[in-house]
Amino acid sequence: MMSAVAMRSRRAFLQMSLTAAGGLLVARYFPLSAADEDSGGSVALGVFIRIDPDGTVAIGARNPDMGQGVKTSLPMLIAEELDVAWSSVRVEQLPLGLVARREAPGVTWKYGDQGAGGSTSIPDSWDDLRQAGAEARALLVRAAAELWSADEATLTTRDGAVRHPDGRTLAYPLLTHRAAALAPAARPAPLKNAREYRIIGTPTRVVDAAEIVTGRAQYGIDVYREDSLIAVIARCPYFDGGIASIDDSAARQVAGVRQVMVLPGPKPGEPITLNLATGVAVLADDTWAALKGRDALRVQWTRGPHAAESSEALARQIAMLLRHRRGKRIRDDGDFDAALKHSATVVSAQYYTPFIAHAPLEPQNAFAHVENERVTVIAPMQQPGGGARAASEITGIDRLKMDVRMTRVGGGFGRRLTNDYVAEAVLLSKLSGNPVKVQWTREDDMHHDFYRPLVQHALRAAADRDGQLVAWEHRIVSAAKYYRRSDVKPDDLWRGDVYPDDFPAALVPNLRLEWFGLESGMIRGSWRAPAHTSNAFAVQSFVDEVAQALKRDPLEFRLALLGAPRELKYSSHGGPIFDTGRMAGVLKVAGEKIGWGRTVGRGRGLGIAGHFTFGGYTAHAFEVEVDQGGKLQIHRCVCAVDVGRPINPLGIEAQMMGGTIDGLSTALNLEITVKEGRVEQNNFNDYPLLHNANAPDVEVHIVASENKPSGAGEMGIPTTAPALCNAIRAASGVRVRRLPVRDQLAKARGGRAVDGV
Repeated sequence: MMSAVAMRSRRAFLQMSLTAAGGLLVARYFPLSAADEDSGGSVALGVFIRIDPDGTVAIGARNPDMGQGVKTSLPMLIAEELDVAWSSVRVEQLPLGLVARREAPGVTWKYGDQGAGGSTSIPDSWDDLRQAGAEARALLVRAAAELWSADEATLTTRDGAVRHPDGRTLAYPLLTHRAAALAPAARPAPLKNAREYRIIGTPTRVVDAAEIVTGRAQYGIDVYREDSLIAVIARCPYFDGGIASIDDSAARQVAGVRQVMVLPGPKPGEPITLNLATGVAVLADDTWAALKGRDALRVQWTRGPHAAESSEALARQIAMLLRHRRGKRIRDDGDFDAALKHSATVVSAQYYTPFIAHAPLEPQNAFAHVENERVTVIAPMQQPGGGARAASEITGIDRLKMDVRMTRVGGGFGRRLTNDYVAEAVLLSKLSGNPVKVQWTREDDMHHDFYRPLVQHALRAAADRDGQLVAWEHRIVSAAKYYRRSDVKPDDLWRGDVYPDDFPAALVPNLRLEWFGLESGMIRGSWRAPAHTSNAFAVQSFVDEVAQALKRDPLEFRLALLGAPRELKYSSHGGPIFDTGRMAGVLKVAGEKIGWGRTVGRGRGLGIAGHFTFGGYTAHAFEVEVDQGGKLQIHRCVCAVDVGRPINPLGIEAQMMGGTIDGLSTALNLEITVKEGRVEQNNFNDYPLLHNANAPDVEVHIVASENKPSGAGEMGIPTTAPALCNAIRAASGVRVRRLPVRDQLAKARGGRAVDGV
């Protein structure tokens, strides 16, 4: 880690604060002095950069890395503007950085927002991290100009050295003391022209690849302290259930078990801010003893208010809502009813996506130590700031007195946007008086999640006599993602499940969007690319159905709907615009690379889909084969992506591959079902992830762009399922409208191939 002195300096020339509007503001303050050097002679320039005497440049990575590669890509932004060779850079994970506000009560960010979610890390860092590197470079140039009595405008930098026009050079380590003592300039340092980039845009391997593959990388599950107790928790399996009776006498007799204690859960209907469920915690010397102690517990659970909930009951509720109710009108352009009445062709279909678990390969875990006026938290988090808030709520200790450290995260996908597992560790440490490591099992993780909502889509489209689409209706029934959130009003629950400017909004003259809230006790939350994963499946599958009814080519039909390149208003996350030209661009690339329009032979088919997700444009194209028995084989998988200016093309490629495989795994196999008010699935035997042997090679094509970069962590998911199912339809005649696919093809082909599977 960076030296304590360097990282806690209150006189760094770069500090981060939040404006009243919530935006990130770069403010230059006081310069560093010689006192800010560490004992090894290294000098900190700002809060992100430290230069060692041997020329090694330590750059702090502020955001959690859960495989999306930001521990590499974000420091690349700083290194580019600092103008050092990437080979001289050493990246170090920063802890949570909070500082007191200067002019108002409360705290603000020291390093800038340190969350990871919504594919925001890159776009939120594009400006301020480049500026941090440029400011440090400017100070080094000024220091050299003073030493040489030269005009700093005539000096240049390259590979960690300042260069004079006469050929003299000064390496950065020779300038750091003087640079750190300089007052900041009155104006922000100029940024490089993109033509000068030597790091940004260069394929770069992740900085800790060697540590990951050799097992030296520290994940949360690896955190261990000899004086800590290990805790496992028996949580009530029923939604909002509780404890009727408990007998812990046998558990206390297990060798190594030290304490058994009850953890209260949230009251039914109350906002969920800390732990998810009522539970009984067993604290022991090691994990084995804790697990054996939990096995020995005798707990009778109450079933709670949702004991009658089941997947079948939810299906009946959906049917009733669509048949008898009018939903909340989210968008109503033109006159849909009149257009439908006077149309020549009407197409309708319904699509279904189930509850989905996150199932990260690293189950939830957290270490916490609560002392008199200090809290230490070490955990795999996507929102470490939320972890600090939870710890403060439990202990009453000021967040400025907390040491919150992020480990590498073994998969997040939105699950670790919440910090219930951190709250458990903090609460148990406070109650027990010991440092505590909470460890979940796979079954714990499967039963207690913030599941992706179950959604039913009902769509209708109408075309005129010329085959032009004139009307579109999309009715969405969902168990709202915004579940038991104190910050979301009841009238705004739809906002997590419907994005009103998504395709084909503004492209069809008469368009209606309706939302229906489904009553369910299932805990819900964000799952990789949230509502886009379900909505894109329905919309992009239905586009193919409409094209088929109008006897039009699916790719040509999409491009015709998009029309001429133009920018449309987009109000949801990822906006403020949706560029039809960029969307058409990735569709064309995917189509070209898959060989769209060619004859592929009997039993084979091509499918395509495109979608706009959080500022990025992605299209997938598949070539599949379905044999007479319904066995599916994926022969080719092509992904085209436009996420603006690529920072690390290798990272983008990896994200598209991972997202595609995740999307395939989910579309083919994964479903969480409910019976008697509890989740039925337990482990990977009944929640089977895609096996390597069945995973296709993913051909990724990155579209060159000079647009401001967007993230890439979620863009590979939404178009995977619809492109796959469109290819299945082309190959077999079977239209899959309900996910997961699983054995639907075999059932259909075993009888007869029919639409509407």
